[in-house]
Amino acid sequence: MARPLTPQEHQALADRIRAAEAHTRGEIYCVVARASDGYIYPAAFMLAVGLAVASIPVAFWLDRSWLGVSHLSFALLQAAALALAFAVVWALPARLRILLVPRRLRYRRAHDNAVAQFFAHNVHTTELRTGVLIFVSLAERYAEVVADSGINAKVAQGEWNGIVHRVVAAAAADRLPEGLGDAIDKAGALLAAHFPGGTRNPNELDDHVVEI
Repeated sequence: MARPLTPQEHQALADRIRAAEAHTRGEIYCVVARASDGYIYPAAFMLAVGLAVASIPVAFWLDRSWLGVSHLSFALLQAAALALAFAVVWALPARLRILLVPRRLRYRRAHDNAVAQFFAHNVHTTELRTGVLIFVSLAERYAEVVADSGINAKVAQGEWNGIVHRVVAAAAADRLPEGLGDAIDKAGALLAAHFPGGTRNPNELDDHVVEI
């Protein structure tokens, strides 16, 4: 999904959060990140490794050929190629730069961002430790539910994984608002099952989706 959420979509999702929280002491917070890192240095590192590997057969071919290239000239050519590669990486749009980065590293950066957002938005400060963060990082095609200890102790990981799978599929189909709405409903149902609302049901977190 390339476009940001519209004001109407923000309002609709805020309404879904309020409706889900009306029946539970739990709290739901949503964050959508365009990307979790700029990936300049990881992409440059991967490109440098590729150039180093590619230079091995080139050096072997030069050694067996009639071309007379000194060691110093070869080293300078390597340095020039590396500088050009770094310049290309710097100029590339982030959506292309990320293609040079291993998936595991992309997911690690997105996960670290999810945890950072969980604490930055005080999802961990609810009275019963029942805050749930629904986090999506679009560039990495990554989603995660970060649940506080109170609710996470009562819900199997498979339940959260099911929510994540649906959000990722919806975002890939350019239906992120629908995917987030479904995730909010599912998370609300799980929270209500284990921490139902009562006469005292304060709203401890803002009811809206944050885009970063």
